Amino acid sequence: MRNPNGYGSVVKLSGNRRRPFEVRKTKGWNEKGHPVYETIGYFATREEAMIALAEYNKNPYDVDISKITMAELYEKWSERSFSKMTPASIKAHKMGFNKAISIHSMKYKEIKTYHMQEVVDSSGGYSTQGKVKNLFNHLDKFALEFDVIAKCYSSLVTIESVPETTKKPFTDEEVDRLWEIKDQEWADSILVFLYSGFRISDG
Repeated sequence: MRNPNGYGSVVKLSGNRRRPFEVRKTKGWNEKGHPVYETIGYFATREEAMIALAEYNKNPYDVDISKITMAELYEKWSERSFSKMTPASIKAHKMGFNKAISIHSMKYKEIKTYHMQEVVDSSGGYSTQGKVKNLFNHLDKFALEFDVIAKCYSSLVTIESVPETTKKPFTDEEVDRLWEIKDQEWADSILVFLYSGFRISDG
């Protein structure tokens, strides 16, 4: 079945390509009457390409994204992704974005590993660094989808190691003692915490 006029099309390009299916729309005609296309993106399968074309027609975005900044890319990514996330995940990504304010105005295609690493290193402890790196991972994948970049530089970013805990676990003897007094008040609760990994702060 043909797509409606002006809807756009999916074309399989020749050669051995990682993403051979091009999604494009006609933006005009040249002096010889031939169509002039603008590319929306490239995809690995026809199904992915058709989905992208449908999403584009539902909510068109600027296809000239070679000059897109980090902040603009984040805005487009969040518009598409936040509806599928939990409030906690959205909050974490917003925090990561705020930590990257120094590169908000950079063209995303010019952002390299060392730019991301500087942001991560200055963002705080390992937990915060992990959130920032995770955001970069998402943005890289989104940018790669639309050929803004050809390589995910975020994969080379490192974060601090998880600090060793100073807390001592219960010994086997202490656990056995808890079982002996399991009928006493709170003993059963402590056993639940021990075997489930549940923390009081999770409540």
